[in-house]
Amino acid sequence: MPYTFVEFFAGGGMARAGLGVSWRCLFANDFNEMKVATYEKNWGRGDMKGGDVAQLTVVDLPNETVDLAWASFPCQDLSLAGEYRGLGREFDNVSTRSGTFWPFWKLMRGLAHGGRAPRTIVLENVYGCLTSRGGKDFAAISSALASSHYRFGAAVVDASHFVPQSRPRVFFVAARSGESIPKSIIADGPQPDWHPKSLIKAYEALDIETKKNWMWWAIPRPRKRTSAFADIIEERPSGVTWHTPEHTEYILSLMTPLHLQKVATAKESGMKVVGSVYRRTRPDETGLKRQRAEVRFDDIAGCLRTPAGGSSRQTILVVEGNNVRSRLLSPREAARLMGLRDNYRLPAGYNDAYHVCGDGVCVPVVRHLARHILEPVLRGRSRKTLLAAE
Repeated sequence: MPYTFVEFFAGGGMARAGLGVSWRCLFANDFNEMKVATYEKNWGRGDMKGGDVAQLTVVDLPNETVDLAWASFPCQDLSLAGEYRGLGREFDNVSTRSGTFWPFWKLMRGLAHGGRAPRTIVLENVYGCLTSRGGKDFAAISSALASSHYRFGAAVVDASHFVPQSRPRVFFVAARSGESIPKSIIADGPQPDWHPKSLIKAYEALDIETKKNWMWWAIPRPRKRTSAFADIIEERPSGVTWHTPEHTEYILSLMTPLHLQKVATAKESGMKVVGSVYRRTRPDETGLKRQRAEVRFDDIAGCLRTPAGGSSRQTILVVEGNNVRSRLLSPREAARLMGLRDNYRLPAGYNDAYHVCGDGVCVPVVRHLARHILEPVLRGRSRKTLLAAE
């Protein structure tokens, strides 16, 4: 019998793709109409309910206890781009975008009060949630889980373990009080692969009562990734065209000597080398802010983002000897960087397709957490289930 789940801020359904065929979705929600249409194009119309999470009530949710509630809530205000405005407070009249966490959590509390709290919960967000508002947002999320009787822990998982993209994300993984958690998936303390100093610092700042519900998840290290960024790049991509030589020269003109030297080294190698380029605003030697192009040739792409302006769209640079070419990353290449299969149906428009990918969760990361944490917990029988059987 498949595990059951509900997902919020579902986007194009990448959590669903990662959970896989052993899981059955009972409900999905997203506010963005384009993402709702993409979700339904890939997963059908039966499960998705579009609209503001704040307008949902527990009546909208399945009338049963689900195995998992997944929420990749908005990240903008937990990052530098959003100036770390944070979650806000639960009862603020004016909420931040990331503050939509609170309407979601109100639903979780409502399910708990009705005796159908999800057996497990996963919350996913950007690295900045460890430090936003001086750690207050991390503490607020942790306190919400603990006060609702969940044992939980957090881990930082970089998608680069699985796909050629640098994409560190924080995952809170929580199990309802009373669930039988195998000792083999609980570590004695922080693990270097998943618990960096910033996470340990955030944990140490939690209050004593919240810490009582904390666990260090023992997540196995995956096999070494064999794919490189160059492997997903197409010579004849759909949705984008190669830049003119003049435009490529313009991109190179935006580079500092450090980054131009990286290009020179790639030329000297005599091999086909593929790099990724982001445009960023940096101060020059006089302190004046200027647009700069920064390139990396380490076989992984930079972190995909939503295309809020041209500088957020990732450019690829292909160097073969003295021949240097450039173009935007194609939608299909972006999807591959998220671990999506090529039969995943993307929106027709470039920005829409890139937005779905850049705002999603890496598919093989979800599968790894499901296989090594969620499913071992759910295979056990909770005390509540045992009492009902008696």
